[in-house]
Amino acid sequence: MVRKESRSEIREKKHGRIRAHISGTAERPRLSVFRSNNHMYAQIIDDQAGTTLVSASTLDKDIKASLEHTNDTAAAQAVGTAIGKRALEKGITEVVFDRGGYIYQGKVQALADAAREAGLVF
Repeated sequence: MVRKESRSEIREKKHGRIRAHISGTAERPRLSVFRSNNHMYAQIIDDQAGTTLVSASTLDKDIKASLEHTNDTAAAQAVGTAIGKRALEKGITEVVFDRGGYIYQGKVQALADAAREAGLVF
């Protein structure tokens, strides 16, 4: 019998391959993206210290209040803008983008573009 890998298993393998090459430092932390069926999450992480410096998601009250849906590209843009503004407030300007094993299109691309427009460099 043929067993087909689930999409989440495939994504986790891709993310592992990406993480083998990408790591966040104090000077240039990692912008990590996670996408669930209903929400979008972004974190800026210093991997050397093992700490999350900044985070934003569609679960945040201020972001969620301004959205009609939490699982579309408009929501991803709102999260990208929020993470960019919060990062600049903390003095973070340059990051390494970690797409989390997802294809760079749609929601992930919308989040990245909005973060760039907000002032992050990657």
